[in-house]
Amino acid sequence: MSLSTSVSAWLLVLLCAVSGAYCLRRAGRSGGGPAAAGEAAMGFGMALMALPLGTGGGWQAPVLGAVFCGATLHAVWLLRAGPHHAHHLVGSLTMVYMSLAPGAGQGSGHGQAPGHGQGAGLPLLTGLLLVYYAGYVVLGGARLVTVSGASVPTGPAEVIRACRLTMGIGMLAMLLTM
Repeated sequence: MSLSTSVSAWLLVLLCAVSGAYCLRRAGRSGGGPAAAGEAAMGFGMALMALPLGTGGGWQAPVLGAVFCGATLHAVWLLRAGPHHAHHLVGSLTMVYMSLAPGAGQGSGHGQAPGHGQGAGLPLLTGLLLVYYAGYVVLGGARLVTVSGASVPTGPAEVIRACRLTMGIGMLAMLLTM
């Protein structure tokens, strides 16, 4: 793995971990709700999944698969509050897919340079998820700029949107390296 790939992989780990920590802090406060707890689990899980090869060992795929199956059940439970939680379900199912995709834990991990993990997963499903997350990131970025009136989040609602956007960007980056 080249130095630039290693640095970008560790930056993705840091980005996802910070997003997870913020969501966990938000979940601990009143009003954070179960959605924030699910987002925290996703952020920390994404950070673990983004670890560069050689730092995670063979435990990652089965453990993360189980964690994200639990997150999927949590997302299904959230759907009872309304369809606006469907993104949580798509996200957790995507993480299950990435953690259990053929070859995901055997040398074609998500911390590799693009092109090195080719063959992991189903190309059509991966392509559809790439389109979904590309749209999610573009739309989320446009909403963030429109709502805040600036490119820097200034209030709690904007920070929550920015946190969700960073996790969407992380998901897109991991899908691109599959």
